[in-house]
This record gives sequence, C-alpha cells and structure tokens, in this order.
Amino acid sequence: MSAIPETMPDIMTAIDPAAPGGPEVLVPVIRPIPVPGAGEVLIRVAAAGVNRPDVLQRKGLYPMPPGAPSILGLELAGTVVALGEGVEPEMLGQPVCALVGGGAYADFAVAPVGTCLPVPPALSMVEAAAIPETLFTVWTNVFERGYASEGDTVLVHGGTSGIGTMAIALGTIFGLTVIVTAGSDEKCAAAMALGAAHAINYNTRDFVAEVKAFTGGAGCAVVLDMVGGDYVPRNLQCLADDGRHVSIAVQGGMMATIPIFEVMRRRLTLTGSTLRPRDLDFKSMVADELARNVWPHVEAGRLKPVIDKTFPLAEAGAAHARMEAGDHVGKIVLTMGGIL
Repeated sequence: MSAIPETMPDIMTAIDPAAPGGPEVLVPVIRPIPVPGAGEVLIRVAAAGVNRPDVLQRKGLYPMPPGAPSILGLELAGTVVALGEGVEPEMLGQPVCALVGGGAYADFAVAPVGTCLPVPPALSMVEAAAIPETLFTVWTNVFERGYASEGDTVLVHGGTSGIGTMAIALGTIFGLTVIVTAGSDEKCAAAMALGAAHAINYNTRDFVAEVKAFTGGAGCAVVLDMVGGDYVPRNLQCLADDGRHVSIAVQGGMMATIPIFEVMRRRLTLTGSTLRPRDLDFKSMVADELARNVWPHVEAGRLKPVIDKTFPLAEAGAAHARMEAGDHVGKIVLTMGGIL
C-alpha cells in the first residue's frame, strides 16, 4: 500500500449520502482521503462528470458493484498525487482523467492506473472530466458491439445527452452519418449544430417514418438505444437488413415485445452492455484502444465534450436536479474548490 504524502491533509470533502433520496441528500461531508492500492493512483480531483447512473444510485435504484466506494461519481480529472505499489514513478504529478467505479465526487479519489488517460493541453480539466464515461460507453457500444464503420448511418436516441453529443462527435471524426432524436425543436437544432445529419423531435414526429424517409427506405446500420420498452420494436423498424440494435439503458422500460421472425428474416442483431460492472481488465483494454484510436484526435483538439453547465461540489444537488429536469445539452460537471 502507498502512503499519503505528509504534506497532504488526511481528510477531504465528499458527497457520500447516508440514505437514498432526492437531490437534497447530496450534502458535503468529511471523509478520510483514500489510499491507493497496488496498480492505483491517488488523484487530487479538479472536476467530476455527472452521469445518469449517479442519479439512479442516489435514489437507491443502482446497486454499487462489490468493492466500489459509496461516494458518488464515475469519472474525474485531476492531478496524480500519490502512487500505489507497482505504478511507474513517472505518473506522479501527471494530469489525468479516469473512469472509476465510484468516488469521483470528492477532493481526492483513487483510480486504477489502467483506466487513466493523459489530459493534453487542448483540454481543460472540466472538459477532461466530462469525457471518460461517455467515451468508453460510445466506443464500446457503437464501434465494437455495433460494428459501426465509415459510411454507416447510426440512429442515437437522446441526441443532446452526454452520450448523444459524444456519439455525434465521434461519428463526425470516424465518418458516420448520425441521426438523433430529442425532445424539443431547440434540442434538435442544438444537435444539428453539433454535427448531427438529421434530428427528430420525438414529441411531434414519428422517428420510424423520419428515419425511413431520410435514408430513402434503406434504414440504419446501428441503433444506439437508452430507452428500451416500446422503443425496441420501433427501433427494429429503423434498421437496415443485417442491422445491429445496441441497448445501453432502459429508461423507458425493462421489457419489450419484438417480432422474432423479422429478426430472423432480416438477420438483425440485438446486443447491449453496461459499463460499470465490467472488470478492470476490460476497462483497461478499452482505455488502451482509446489511447491509440481516439486520443490523437483529443490531443489535436478535434474531439471535445459538450459542456452544459458546471456546479461547485457543494451544489451537487443542483447538478442532479438539472440532469433530472432534462433541459441540459451535453455534460454537467462538478468542480472542486476545496470546501475544507
């Protein structure tokens, strides 16, 4: 085990709710600074991304994986201030962003070195903190499970969410035509401004008919779905033959009824994944892939997350309320200013 340097405090401010509840349970508390174990680094957190699983965990609806800290937060950016056993000494003092199993809503957090990526000069710490969760999710589901490749058309629901805006950005870089859905004309305009090829207001238009019209009846190669429920059979109608349907959330329902013969006749693939429960080896492998394939675009300033709004750590409840209201475009980020 690594020791915390003597020059550092031994306590920190964190958001670690004692019981499930509304945004009001997210109040700053004092916790011991965690100690990095073998293969881990301790990061002085500058910023942490806010994600939908954080909201579900706060409500008591998203069980933590075994061993995960109860402090909220799945992604962060900051500076490495202590090393666990086996970590290269060159990591000390490095600015990094990281995917973590929890603990990001705090002044300090532990991260596996395998899920850390360097923060280049092209990114602010706020931008860096907004990247890992959505980038890991979109990369593994659109490009790996969905096999999207240059020239493909992809339908993404929730086009102005953190996931949606990242899908648009990656699609632009890798030659995809990205169609999105969103809940208002204003959000559709925002998605188009970010690079979506077509944006559909799902409250006023039938997205199945719109996709068929936009693709000349051909349909999409991939659908990235975070709704579930009765969206699934409608999504299948949007797919081209040999298309892939990738589920990443079930905000609209956990059960769906689908026409199996259509799946057979048109050779459709239904797949999906969840990121947080995956083991460290998998997440480290994804980080390596991102370092090779995506990070050069980040370093060049070609890939940046869309930032909706930042809140200080003490206002984490307000950040969650904004996410639940659904008015945001892009990522909501917490910033650490040292409440101690």
